[in-house]
This record gives sequence, structure tokens and C-alpha cells, in this order.
Amino acid sequence: MAIERVLDLWQQGYKVVLDADIQGFFDNIPHSVVMAGLRRVVADGNILGLVERFLRAGVMDNGVFKPTTVGTPQGGVFSPLLANIALNSLDWWLDEHGLRFVRYADDFVVLCSNHAQAEEAMTLVRHHLENELNLNLSPEKTHIATFSKGFEFLGFRISSYSRTMRGKSVENFGIQYPGKIREITKRSHNLDDALIVQVNRVVRGTANYFATAFSHNRSLFRRLDRWIRMRMRCMKFNRKWTSDNRVHPTKAYFVSWRPLIFNLRKSISRNP
Repeated sequence: MAIERVLDLWQQGYKVVLDADIQGFFDNIPHSVVMAGLRRVVADGNILGLVERFLRAGVMDNGVFKPTTVGTPQGGVFSPLLANIALNSLDWWLDEHGLRFVRYADDFVVLCSNHAQAEEAMTLVRHHLENELNLNLSPEKTHIATFSKGFEFLGFRISSYSRTMRGKSVENFGIQYPGKIREITKRSHNLDDALIVQVNRVVRGTANYFATAFSHNRSLFRRLDRWIRMRMRCMKFNRKWTSDNRVHPTKAYFVSWRPLIFNLRKSISRNP
């Protein structure tokens, strides 16, 4: 897993991080860059033609067709693969300069021994993106961080003392802002088996990703568990009273974070 590789490099002494963000990658990646990278690994003309038609298929925006001359659909199942193909040259560029890095699709960090090396890495990354891929680093989101202060990568907040869900991941879940669980558990919805299936699907998916052997999410998961149960009791009684949370247990909500996390960690310990 990418996070485990980051932690492994930290243990080796790489404690300064270039936290890089490519500005509008999926919207701005030139089709010529994607196709050039694909031609290096694929010789079948039929596949190349199919991918090129996919890139130029266009999109529907409020019922209006718009052609696509750059970019690849963000969130599409094919887009991460195309991102890997397009950024393969960046991997080789960093490797040629002896830099340690971890990349997943367009998200990547470069781990360095000191601040000066991180500055050099930023210059190298910017040069390759601008001159070879016609892309740019985001000046607002790209910065040099350290493990002592922490940084965010692939949904985690990583530091020398903890690895937890980043704030945006929690927001997407829906505790403080509109999110998946908050949308599912509106009081206007029926509390039935279908809704329970939806809730459990979100809980399992989130726990399967964030309940890792290296993460420190136990207290956060307890908080999420209490909040989910509160939301479902509100649906059941169509009100939000603290006494409801104490007196009336919700039997419909079957998945608890704690046993799920325990089982996942037990499985991990058995299969290192």
C-alpha cells in the first residue's frame, strides 16, 4: 500500500516531504501526452484507437454536448490507469535523479532527507511537468512539509506520531457537513432494510480503507459509531433527544466499527 511505503521511507530517515499537487490534472492532461505514453507500452492499433475515441467522446453538461480536446473524465474507472500511463515518465525522471517518491494516480509525494533536497525535488518536478507534460504544479496546494508537522496523502493525515483520517475525509462521511451518511439518514427517509444496507455499505467501505494496521482511528471510529446511531434513532423517533440515545438502542443498525476493526486487524496480523 502507498501509505505503508511512505512510512517505510520515513523509518529510513526521509523526514522532509514535497507534498505536490498537479493543477487540474484530469481536466488539463493533453490527449497527446496520454497517447504518447500509451504507445510506449501498447502496440495494438485497435486498443490505441479505442482509447483515443474514449478521450475525444465529449461530455453532456446540462443536456448540452461539449467536445473534449484535453483531459480525461475524473472519477471514471479508466482515468486512474491513464493517469499512471501519462505520469510514468515523471516516475523515471525522479528515479534518474535518485529521489524517493510514492505516487498513486496523480497524487504523489517526494520524500527527502532535508529541506534543500526537497527544494531541488520541487524544481525537478516543476521542470518535467511544464516541459514534458504541459502541466503545472498548484502553487496553493504544493508545499514542503515534515513528518513532525504532518501532511495529507490519499485520505490520511500523516505525521510522526499518528496516521488518521484527514479532515476532508471525515467531512465527506457527513458528521459536520453534507455527506454520504447524512444524506442517507435524513429523517424524511424510511428506516427500513434497504436504508440499513446503504449505511452498512458506507461503513464497511470506509473501515476497509482506513482501518489498517498502521492507522490511529480508534477514537474517531467510536465517535462516528455514536453519531451514526444517533442519526438512526432520530429517524426512528422523528426527533433528536439526548434521552433517546441513552434509553432506546437502535436494533436496525448492525455494523459497529469496533468489531469490524478488530476483525480486520486480526486478519492483518494473521496475514502480514
